[in-house]
Amino acid sequence: MSDDAKDNAGVRIDIWLFRARFAKSRAVAAERIASGRIRLERQGQINPVRKPAQTVQPGDFLTLPLKSGPLRIEICALGTRRGPAAEAMALYRVVDIAGP
Repeated sequence: MSDDAKDNAGVRIDIWLFRARFAKSRAVAAERIASGRIRLERQGQINPVRKPAQTVQPGDFLTLPLKSGPLRIEICALGTRRGPAAEAMALYRVVDIAGP
């Protein structure tokens, strides 16, 4: 399987949130997902994510509830590990920030 095919296959959302540094652990990511407040937009359809095994792929949009307000991001890459902050920030693009 080529690297491009692997990228298109997707990765579990709990793993992606951990790699992108939106959660300190996969367990914390799973708790946030279980709350049902994370939204996944794919091909124009927006759905709440409730299971950590939900896959995400480049081109998907996520709306994440943060203390400062909702954050909408586009997934640009899946990553292969939880690296330094600069590496994590390359996995997504901020689309919209809703502040107080």
